[in-house]
Amino acid sequence: MLAYRSKFVSTIANRGYLHQCTNLEALDAQCAAASLTAYVGYDCTAPSLHVGNLISIMMLRRWQKAGHRPIVLMGGGTTKIGDPSGKDEGRQLLNEAAIAANMASIRNVFSRFIELDNGKGNSPTAAIIVNNADWLEQLAYIDFLRDYGRHFSINRMLTFDSVRLRLDREQPLTFLEFNYMILQAYDFVELARRHACRLQMGGSDQWGNIVNGVELGRRTDSLELFGLTTPLLTTASGAKMGKTEAGAVWLNADMLSPYDYWQFWRNTEDDDVARFLRLFTDLPLAEIARLDTLEGSEINDAKKILADAATTLCHSAAAAARARQTSESTFEQGSIGDALPSIEISRSELKQGVSAFDLLRRTGLASSNGEARRLIKGGGARLNDAVIAEELTVVTMANISFEGVIKLSAGRKRHALVLPI
Repeated sequence: MLAYRSKFVSTIANRGYLHQCTNLEALDAQCAAASLTAYVGYDCTAPSLHVGNLISIMMLRRWQKAGHRPIVLMGGGTTKIGDPSGKDEGRQLLNEAAIAANMASIRNVFSRFIELDNGKGNSPTAAIIVNNADWLEQLAYIDFLRDYGRHFSINRMLTFDSVRLRLDREQPLTFLEFNYMILQAYDFVELARRHACRLQMGGSDQWGNIVNGVELGRRTDSLELFGLTTPLLTTASGAKMGKTEAGAVWLNADMLSPYDYWQFWRNTEDDDVARFLRLFTDLPLAEIARLDTLEGSEINDAKKILADAATTLCHSAAAAARARQTSESTFEQGSIGDALPSIEISRSELKQGVSAFDLLRRTGLASSNGEARRLIKGGGARLNDAVIAEELTVVTMANISFEGVIKLSAGRKRHALVLPI
């Protein structure tokens, strides 16, 4: 166990969150001496955050549990530009209505992981949610460039990974995107002024942007600010964390069912189980160390514990229990679980017959009819556990099982139900 003065730094170091820090010793000392404020920023590029964002959300959770106040910064302003960090090409720009809708949709996820300030006198460490559009949209461009642009060196900005990646691959980097790092740095200074925020946290791909904010605060306001990043996670096999064949692992239940979320964690690679237990659950380190000794088939018990704990945090204990029961009845007892993702279909439509590839798309097991056809041609699609041999197979009333449903599968681990009504 690594020894530090503060609960926060000790926790993140021993649980595997710590990657880089601008001044770890000073941050540790200040965390031990007083309650501080820190933030993480989230742009509103989709209606839900995903598992790739989860490590930073857990950092906010660790921060709050250590006695400090978190800020969730919603990028209502910066989303209009797009962060070039880690991207080969520019993001598609969203209009204001789409950004507002995305923001409203993703705000709810934070209340599951951290205590939010409800304005009714709750604890001093209750988190607040702010929108950087509140100050970015008020900036006078010429005045802003005069006051803050002079603190940024183009020479240095060209060395940042987010810029070099594009230039090395001869991909265009627009002037709009080039301004993103300046605005993110200004966010940090604005939060320091408004909320006495002293720490910005983020993934390792944000290191350059975060350091810019630390340095801008020192130059403009003589502030001592800190930056801290987490490792950019990959699985033991080298895959990007949170990416599957079906796409992103969303945190909102309307974009990914609690059952599929539970299954994502249940299917963790053996070599990742202990690491993910440390990062994505609140299980004590001693218990995780015990689970890390399990071998052979017993490792599946640790995977279920991981899936239960992660799903409980994101959805609820009841949702985790239903998902586990459904999984066990589906895979271990051979029956059909009632918590599988499902769609309803009229009996009249089934009497006429519906293409199997269309149902695979409608249940979400394939993103398009073309993908569903390829799945069938590759032998990866099943109807009531039997391989769908023909690309143009039609599903009818005759396919309703004795349980009164139709079960579709994509591969061995993704399933959905069609419910005749």
